[in-house]
Amino acid sequence: MKRKARAIWKGKGIDGSGKMSAQSGAFKDLNFTAKTRFEDDPGTNPEELIAAAHAGCYTMQLSFNLQEAGYVAKELDAECIIEVKDFHVQSSHIVLNAKVEGIGEEEFEKLVRHAEKNCPISKLLDTKISVEYTLNK
Repeated sequence: MKRKARAIWKGKGIDGSGKMSAQSGAFKDLNFTAKTRFEDDPGTNPEELIAAAHAGCYTMQLSFNLQEAGYVAKELDAECIIEVKDFHVQSSHIVLNAKVEGIGEEEFEKLVRHAEKNCPISKLLDTKISVEYTLNK
């Protein structure tokens, strides 16, 4: 399996602009600039897209872990916060609110930690990764 995305950039760094598109068509020609990345202008940025990918990958990995252990998640709501300092990703922190019936806290934490280390995006990122969670039954 191969997945592709494309970015096209025009102009100088600070004054230039770009567009990003995904092979699947899930997004096409998303605008990004230095101001969407380093300030709060409308548009997206690479870190935001990485955060979305990490949150999605993590919840899917955890759902597979739960299934393998005999549980079904009613809902896994994950917010991923990417921290960048000096143009280097420092950490990726996931805040998870989970609704899973019948699972004990200890077993759930074991599955959470497995997903934290083993979802493909966690493995890809060369940074500190952490997860805090709330389990609602």
